[in-house]
Amino acid sequence: MFVTLPEFEYHRPQTVSAALDLLDQYGGGATVMAGGTDLLVDMRYRIRVPEHVIDLKGIEELGKLTFQPGEGLVIGATVTLNRLLEYDAVQSRFGALHDALEDMCDDQVRNRATLAGNLCTASPAADCAPPLLVFDAKVEVASPAGRRMVDLPDLFTGVKETSLGTDEMVTAVHVPEPPPDVQSRYLKGKRSSEDCAIVGVAALVARWDDPRDRVVRLAYSSVAPTPVRVYDVERIFRQDKPWGDLVEEAVSAALNRVSPISDVRSSKEYRVHLIDVLTRLALRELLGGRR
Repeated sequence: MFVTLPEFEYHRPQTVSAALDLLDQYGGGATVMAGGTDLLVDMRYRIRVPEHVIDLKGIEELGKLTFQPGEGLVIGATVTLNRLLEYDAVQSRFGALHDALEDMCDDQVRNRATLAGNLCTASPAADCAPPLLVFDAKVEVASPAGRRMVDLPDLFTGVKETSLGTDEMVTAVHVPEPPPDVQSRYLKGKRSSEDCAIVGVAALVARWDDPRDRVVRLAYSSVAPTPVRVYDVERIFRQDKPWGDLVEEAVSAALNRVSPISDVRSSKEYRVHLIDVLTRLALRELLGGRR
């Protein structure tokens, strides 16, 4: 490991337009930094060696965190994980996201790390991605040409790869307000308290009593090159069948959708086992004694 960071020019713009001007000027030689908890490690290892680092922390607009009934949650790109973890609306309405935040890293890192940064790193093991996938989140992307909304699944294109252009940056994450009776969880298999997920599963359930209107969603981390939402599950749970049969079909659908590998944290076979176990456990916790 290198002792020092590589040489780079540091920029701290005060507005989004100023940050975009820098991205437009320096192109692929520049990178934006929200929290820097992934970027600085990559730079120290020379995995990424940008000539220009554009620090977004000085942009007031990007620090906004709001929840509006009927609309949902808006999380600015520089909002830290700890600030989000302590936000009342996240605790009361977005349980799976709160679970993921609570289980990530430690207080010191969460005081710096950001949700937008966790998504833009595009790690297959990103803890915040599965909860945001089941909540139908979108990212707001800005460029010199204007702003656009991107469905979260379309942000991820491969291992640590996104669909963002060199002149684009994420300015906010938008999470729609969930149904009033929603329940959700994020469960994570890991080796130690601060480890990346061996497998992570986010589950969401709402409007359970009427099969035609039932909402059940599942999404996973560390099971494919990108975080995965298993859309087939949503059709399966709209069938009027016994609870146990639906869970069996859902587990099979999840296993057919993913492509786990063996790596330093786990074997492929153990990941397959955890997908089965954690899916059943998450659904059991959310559905309680219902059959």
